Amino acid sequence: MRAGLRSLVLTFWLILFAGACAHAAVKVVIVSSEHSAAYLEAARALVNELERAGLERSEVLEITAKEWAAAQPLTPRLFVALGSAAANVLARTPLPVPVLCTLVPRASFELVLATSKRKASSQFSALYLDQPWSRQLGLIRLALPEAHNIGVLWGPESQTQAPAANASAQVHGLKLLEANVARDDLLFPSLKSVLEDADVLLAVPDPQVYNSSSIQNILLTTFRLRVPLVAFSPAYVHAGALVAVYATPQQLGLQAGTMASAVLQGKALPATPIYSQDFSVAVNDHVAHSLGLSLDSEALRHQMRRREVMP
Repeated sequence: MRAGLRSLVLTFWLILFAGACAHAAVKVVIVSSEHSAAYLEAARALVNELERAGLERSEVLEITAKEWAAAQPLTPRLFVALGSAAANVLARTPLPVPVLCTLVPRASFELVLATSKRKASSQFSALYLDQPWSRQLGLIRLALPEAHNIGVLWGPESQTQAPAANASAQVHGLKLLEANVARDDLLFPSLKSVLEDADVLLAVPDPQVYNSSSIQNILLTTFRLRVPLVAFSPAYVHAGALVAVYATPQQLGLQAGTMASAVLQGKALPATPIYSQDFSVAVNDHVAHSLGLSLDSEALRHQMRRREVMP
């Protein structure tokens, strides 16, 4: 009986030791907010890029935000957070190594910084999910050259971006028609007031404004008034938005993998968070046809990329 107990205890400690050794060999820990398709796709691209750069698969650990506490202690050279939930978990944990957050919109990342009392730095940086204003407004210029008045609805998370959006609009010769949506009951009065004079509605990632409960009514309203919606995801284009510019999980994962490889080679993360270098464009052909437009997603993407690399 005692021998059996000793054997059981020995086995237990051997398992713990083996786990500790395995964690000690890990150089990159990827923390995903959940096990959804987008996070899995981004993680796969990230790991593939790390392996292409020479890292062994055994040197990468993938866990979820819910598994974070049970996985401690971890001593990698870099943490990568996929999504806002993972970013929040890592932001609230004192860590001696850099953290790269991605699949997080800028507004959400800034909220993570505010709630955790952190500042963006080379120790806690981000590769944003959403697109820079210059890219979004550049798409409008190409797809809708006659549009000049751009409607925008700001929510609590996104309203801090209004000054940057207005500055970029001026550069592009555009005018923003804005409204703040602080409460649910203000959404549709604000939408109607903005659409009165808007040539296009530019959707901004903010859960107070654009969510599963509101998007269909927003799309119906814009469609009836013949005001095209420029969105931030292909799902919204499929649902009825005219066009969207966005970074895919695969594109973000690939760039995050390149950044992670650079950290392992002794370089620092960017002290100021950055936007994706690569992006995609989606077009709803039915909506375009109803508006008398002929748009090609690949042609738009090619034109936008060419403009971005021009001196």
